[in-house]
This record gives sequence, structure tokens and C-alpha cells, in this order.
Amino acid sequence: MSQQAAKKSTPASGVAPIRIVVADDHPVVLVGVRNMLTNEPGFEMVGEARDGDEAITQTLEHEPDILLLDLAMPRLPGLEAMRAIMAKSPRVKIVLLTSTISTQQIIEALQIGARGIILKDSVAGDLTQALRAVLGGDYWIGGERVANLLKALQELQAQAAAVPERKTYGLTPRELEVVTCIVEGCSNRDIATQFSISEETVKRHLSNVFDKTGVSTRLELALFAIAHKLVEL
Repeated sequence: MSQQAAKKSTPASGVAPIRIVVADDHPVVLVGVRNMLTNEPGFEMVGEARDGDEAITQTLEHEPDILLLDLAMPRLPGLEAMRAIMAKSPRVKIVLLTSTISTQQIIEALQIGARGIILKDSVAGDLTQALRAVLGGDYWIGGERVANLLKALQELQAQAAAVPERKTYGLTPRELEVVTCIVEGCSNRDIATQFSISEETVKRHLSNVFDKTGVSTRLELALFAIAHKLVEL
């Protein structure tokens, strides 16, 4: 690296910036997180991805300090992408971004190696605190810094045992959102517009949902979802 390039990548304080890759299929989330990181001194966004496969590629290419990873990613779900990344680049600290997550998914994510979970509706207030907690060696769970992972896992497992999770047939949070739209009678175009994704991505989600639930038509899916309480009516 040239001296000029080094000057560009190192802040005036002389401390190297915290390098971050952001992986999320929502353009609005990507832009929002990028703006937050740009306005926060000491952070540098070095890569972005729109699906699980890209998340792996970008992380292995840039070797960031932190990967912000959407739980419900196209092509490869967040947890599966995280498994692949942890196997090849265990140094990177992964923080999940999600609209919704079950207690069991939190437990699974932490067991795989996640360092934190940030809900998207609280990302504006939690993002920099969560990143600094993770960089400091702690975890970020439930909107707060957690130092004792073992204790946190025990508490989460107790919660999971006390409140049985509803059966979701392996559907990701985004796939469940798509199912809800199908029950409401939305077209693929409607769904694509609502979630700011392509119709091709909607078709992939539906194909995955059909495989997991064993149905073959939208009507069968709607009836299945209602019968098995996959949606709230």
C-alpha cells in the first residue's frame, strides 16, 4: 500500500478504522447502515452484499473486523452463510440484523458463533453501541451488552423451554413474511414491491416455501398456513 493510500485509510487519530461488511437484501437497510457508519468516526464500510453467497464472498475477500449479516438472506439464509464464514474466517465478528427472530434462532446463532443480534427497528439506536460492545469482546443480545455468554445462553434456553416455539417447518423469517402475503392474496409483484426485492427473488422464496411445506400451489400454501397457524389472522 502506498503512503498516500495509507493516509486515506487511517484517521487523523492514527488508529485504523473498524472495517465492516454489510449484508442485507433490503436496499433501504444497506443505505441506512452505510449512512450511519459514514457519520460515525472510526468505522469504515468496506463491502456490501445482497444475498448469502455474496456475504461469504465479500467477507472472505475483505476480511473485515465485523460482518453485519441479515438473518433472512436470499440464496443462502443468514445462519447457513454464517456457518460457512466461521469455518473459513473464524476471526470475523458476526452481528445479525433481523426484523424478527425466535429464541431458538438466537440460541442457534450464538452457538454457531454470532457475537450479537440487532433488531432492525432499533438499529438506529443500537448499532454503534452493539459494534463497540462486540469489538470490546462482549456480546450484544436483547438490546444490551452481555459479558457472560454462558449465563445468557442458560437464560435463553430456560425461556425457550417455558414458551414452546410455534412450528415453522424450517421457514426463515422472510419466507414467513412471504407466506403471510400469499394468505392476504398478494401477487409476486406486490410482494416484491413491499420488500424492495425482485420478482425473481420472490419466486425463489416461494419455491423454498413449497419444498419445505410440501404444497404445490398458492391456494394450498394459504390453506396450509392457516391450518398450521403460520400466520396471524
